[in-house]
Amino acid sequence: MQRWFVMVPGIGGSGPDHWQSLWQGRWPRTHRFAPDSWDRPEPGDWIAALERAIAAAPRPPVLICHSLGCLLFAQWRAASVLPVAAAFLVAVPDPEGPAFPAAARAFGQLPGAGFGAQPVLAVASADDPYDPAGKAIGWAEAQGARALRLGARGHLNGAAMLGDWPEGQAILAAFLHEIGA
Repeated sequence: MQRWFVMVPGIGGSGPDHWQSLWQGRWPRTHRFAPDSWDRPEPGDWIAALERAIAAAPRPPVLICHSLGCLLFAQWRAASVLPVAAAFLVAVPDPEGPAFPAAARAFGQLPGAGFGAQPVLAVASADDPYDPAGKAIGWAEAQGARALRLGARGHLNGAAMLGDWPEGQAILAAFLHEIGA
């Protein structure tokens, strides 16, 4: 079975040096959801854009979410009935944390209904400035995600100098193998 992926970046859209962009450029059957604005995220627009990206896949895709994209996944999951094969959440941010962008405050009301039946793995860094107290990864666990806490890796983004993040690829591959996706 061929696997399909949808990249779900956070605010700013994950630039060309971000591991999401690098993975997307190398993996067939991978596309990125496309909201109207990467820098002024609006929940309705972002949810609709994610819905379109998932609906366009020929079979339920694996979502690969980073930062605000993780909160988008939660908001989308609460509003949609479309199936996905799995979700890989990386660097879930705390919307009440001191570094959370003011432009993304509309994503701060987190649904509490759970992530549904699809498998979800949430990966966190020990020193993520967007989740300094570990509150967001704890919330993801409470919603049904399995949490994987890594050592100090920053926000697991382009600024963390991860390149194509081989560690993340190995974590994702093991997760997908484990769930048979």
